[in-house]
Amino acid sequence: MRLQPVPAFNDNYIWLLFDHAGEGRAPGRQSRALIVDPGDAAPVLDVLRDGPAPHGILLTHHHNDHIGGVPELLQHWPQLPVIAAHDARIATTTRCVADGERIDIGPWHFDVIEIPGHTSSHIAFHGRTPDGIGLLFCGDTLFSLGCGRLFEGTPAQMLGSLRRLSALPVETMVCCGHEYTLANAAFALTVDPANKALEERAAQARMMRDAGRPTLPVTLASEIDCNPFLRIDTPAVRAALARHLERALGDDVDAFAELRHWKDGFSG
Repeated sequence: MRLQPVPAFNDNYIWLLFDHAGEGRAPGRQSRALIVDPGDAAPVLDVLRDGPAPHGILLTHHHNDHIGGVPELLQHWPQLPVIAAHDARIATTTRCVADGERIDIGPWHFDVIEIPGHTSSHIAFHGRTPDGIGLLFCGDTLFSLGCGRLFEGTPAQMLGSLRRLSALPVETMVCCGHEYTLANAAFALTVDPANKALEERAAQARMMRDAGRPTLPVTLASEIDCNPFLRIDTPAVRAALARHLERALGDDVDAFAELRHWKDGFSG
């Protein structure tokens, strides 16, 4: 099974997950893809144009850089299932799903997790490939070494969403919507400079980008060790926030809100 992040716009990734259809059969049989968050149709069509129809499309939230390519893709494959949250802003949806539902599409099974914060109706898709690899398509909620901005949700909602994701099996591969890792690393190292795992992840990400490679996917275990937004209750992150704010912190929600506010104004 093959997982491919397809670059789009300046820093988006559209995810393509390919099945094993045709392996061991007649030469020339091609795998079919599942498409996640196609903000632009062109790069998807560049990869899939000469292949068989995809299995379907998964959408994590309504922002146009994640759904804008769907109408053109449906011109090529009109019967393609489009699975998304209950949100009138996603007009192309053929099946609306909610928290706890299971999706069976192609050879894959995904559980739907509601993760409000970045947007009010944001969802994630978590599942395993037939060969046992855990996958998390989390859009703009959890980034490598960071998290999404709070456009429609509250700090409490976003913290709750991140904690739901961080409770998944640690070997899960995190497939998020943007290549923000290096910028996030600069902020994370400011907050948590003594974190050796973070230093190693930042150096690894720099080598990957210098070689023209994506820094994603990344294991959830790495994010738990390195991402300050998943480490809001650790002494190192708490101490950094207290120094930055020059005041004592309240509960975890207060700490998370201040960390997100700090990141919003961070220039590197």
